[in-house]
Amino acid sequence: MSFDLQLFAAECHVADPEVFCRRCEELRLLLEETNKHVNLTRITGKEEFDLKHAADSLVIARFFPEVTSGSHRIADLGCGAGFPSLILALAYPELQITAIDSTQKKLRFVESAAQTLGLNNLRTVHGRIEELNRQQEFRRRFDIVTARAVAESPKLAKAASGFPCKGGRFIFYKTPGQASEELPVLGKEWQMTPEFELPGCGARVMVFSEKF
Repeated sequence: MSFDLQLFAAECHVADPEVFCRRCEELRLLLEETNKHVNLTRITGKEEFDLKHAADSLVIARFFPEVTSGSHRIADLGCGAGFPSLILALAYPELQITAIDSTQKKLRFVESAAQTLGLNNLRTVHGRIEELNRQQEFRRRFDIVTARAVAESPKLAKAASGFPCKGGRFIFYKTPGQASEELPVLGKEWQMTPEFELPGCGARVMVFSEKF
């Protein structure tokens, strides 16, 4: 039985799941074409893309439904080829997303894809998180600071310690094993969500801080 991204998107409070899925396919084809010339990801087939890029990026909305409404400012640390940045920008147009990465070739794809898809709610920033953290432009700017498949949570939280605004928080995509190792280091102000299983992807959790 194939995975139903449209149904999953509806469960994640995407306003128009049918349009969202159509635009995800446009994104996948852009990624597939670019991947012929620039190595961005090994996942370009439709079923894997729908699960391991699109649905996995949307998991944050299952645990934090406030992401799905309002113009929250989100920083995606180490955005890579644009996951979750591009998917969240497609799913929730009111979000204001800053996709950050130190690898220029990946950022060029994210920026090009955003322009092609008309995503005016996404901007890219090239730089190292530790260096951006010292710049006034990024201090206390974001409601949510997230990252997916980048680095250990303690390292990320330290590197981007100045990013969350008052009332903001860190929310990181993790596996249960990663979370159990990282939570004792992070301290009592951090928690993890219940586990959620995606077909073929294993269990997922979010590790998150209390609001600042």
